[in-house]
Amino acid sequence: MSSKTPIRLGGLAPAFGAYLIWTLFPFYFALLSTVSPFEVVAWRMLCTLPFCLIMVAVLRQGGELRQALLTPRILGALALSGLLIGTNWLVYVIAVMHGHVLATSLGYYINPLVNVFIGAVVLHEKLSRLQWAAVGLAAIGVAILAHDALPTLWISMALALSFAGYGLTRKLAPVNSLPGLTVETLVLLVPAIGLLGWQASSPEGLMMGTTPGLSVLLACAGILTGIPLLLFASAARRLDFSVLGFIQFVTPTGLFLQSLFVFGEPFRPVQLVCFLFIWVAIALFCWDLLSKRGRSQRPGKA
Repeated sequence: MSSKTPIRLGGLAPAFGAYLIWTLFPFYFALLSTVSPFEVVAWRMLCTLPFCLIMVAVLRQGGELRQALLTPRILGALALSGLLIGTNWLVYVIAVMHGHVLATSLGYYINPLVNVFIGAVVLHEKLSRLQWAAVGLAAIGVAILAHDALPTLWISMALALSFAGYGLTRKLAPVNSLPGLTVETLVLLVPAIGLLGWQASSPEGLMMGTTPGLSVLLACAGILTGIPLLLFASAARRLDFSVLGFIQFVTPTGLFLQSLFVFGEPFRPVQLVCFLFIWVAIALFCWDLLSKRGRSQRPGKA
C-alpha cells in the first residue's frame, strides 16, 4: 500500500458490525457452558446452512450460488476458506468454554499484524518503516509470551493464522458474501454430521432437545454465525487488507476487557509486557495509516 494509492474505506460499516458482534460471542458461549464444545461447533455449522439458503432465496441469489458451485476455481477456494473458518470456530469455542478468553484475545491481536504481513508478501502492498516496526514489536511481544505461556500459545496462534487465511481466501475469491458463505457451510456439512455422531456416542451424549431453552440457543448459532460472516466477507472484498486488520482490533480489545473484568481470568506481569508491546505496535501502525490517508486527501496529492 503506497502513499500514492488511495485507501479504500467503503467497507468500514460492515467490518465494524462484524467485529462488534464477535466481541459479544463469549457471553453467548457462557450460556452454553453445559454443552460440549464439539456439539456447539457442529450446530454452528449445521444451523448456518439453512439460514444461508433462506437468505439466498429471499435475495434471489440462486444464480450466483449455482455459478460458485459449478466453477472449480471458486469452489476450491471456498472449500479451503470453509475448512479454515471451521478450524477457527472449533479452536475458539473450545478455548472460550474452557476459560481461556485471554488467549483468544491475544490471537486476535496477532491476527491484524499477520494480515499486514500477508498484504505485503501475497498482495504486494508496500509497507512503510513504521508499519514494519509495528510488526516487529508485535513479534517481540509474542516471543515474550511464548516463553511463559506455552500451554495456551497454540490457541492464540491457531486463531490468528486460521482467520488470516480465511480473510485472504475470501478477499481473493471472486464471489459475493452470501453465495460464498453458503458454499462454505455446504463444505462443512460432513464434518458437522461427523462431530454430532461422535458426540452422540460419547458418555455425555447430545444436549440438543434436552431443554427448550438450550435447544433454542443452539439453533440460534446459525443466525449468530451467519450475520457477522456475511458482513466480514463483504468488508474483505471492499477494504484494503491492512485496513481490515486495523479495524479488527475492536474484537481483541473487547475480549481482553471481558477476560479481566467479566470472566475473572488472572493477568500475570509477563502478559502485561506482551500486551504493551502489541499496543505500541497498534499505535504505530494506526498513526502511520491515518497520516498516510491524511496526506493522500490533501489538495494536489495523487
